[in-house]
Amino acid sequence: MINKVFIDINCDVGEGIGNESALFPHISSCNIACGGHAGDVSTMSEIVQLAKKFGINVGAHPSYPDRDNFGRTSMKIEKNVLKASIRKQIKDLEIVISKAEMQMHHIKAHGALYNDIAGDLELSTIYLESIRAYKDDVLVYLPYGSVVEKEARKQGYKVSREAFGDRNYNEDLSLVSRRSSYAMIEEPIKVLDHVLSMVINNEVYTLNGIQRPIWADTYCIHGDTATALQILTYLSDELPKQHIFLKK
Repeated sequence: MINKVFIDINCDVGEGIGNESALFPHISSCNIACGGHAGDVSTMSEIVQLAKKFGINVGAHPSYPDRDNFGRTSMKIEKNVLKASIRKQIKDLEIVISKAEMQMHHIKAHGALYNDIAGDLELSTIYLESIRAYKDDVLVYLPYGSVVEKEARKQGYKVSREAFGDRNYNEDLSLVSRRSSYAMIEEPIKVLDHVLSMVINNEVYTLNGIQRPIWADTYCIHGDTATALQILTYLSDELPKQHIFLKK
């Protein structure tokens, strides 16, 4: 008997692209911008209702409070100011989710904040303190093998390890900087190969062709990747041929 594998595919959404209704049939969870780098009550409400329609798990996507740089620039910010911002972002979305009679499924940091907590213990601790109110009921999407994953597990958070289908990796499993022309993987067939290696073999090929072990519970395709819809449509067609299905 052939064993079926079920995976979670997530997308960052509510960031002004407006392609969510096309993407949602092909994913199982979404990370909703909640005001730090993009989004407001109106966009959050719209995305939550779409997610409800398509049966998609909803999560908060907080970032540095930096709309000018779309949350993709590291910030030196007083820790209490950062904690207050993260908490407000998540609470604003939580109110919208509650009104839609849904539940928050997960929290995933955005952009530079996500990358910074991956390698910085002090910042990881600040981030985890910011989301402590959700510790018992909500998953935290975190990069595999990162400083923040280890600290979150130590503190008893419910961790969902994340890998990226449309991003290249460095040897230390950090993501190739978006300043590099090699940061993104935009060809659907290459994304498929990338994902299959991670799902089936628990390995990822780095930008330099080195195989590194990786384990993931959820796989991200960015909603603002130029070919996001083509990628997700292709994965929807091809993954079942490898007995890999969306976890819905």
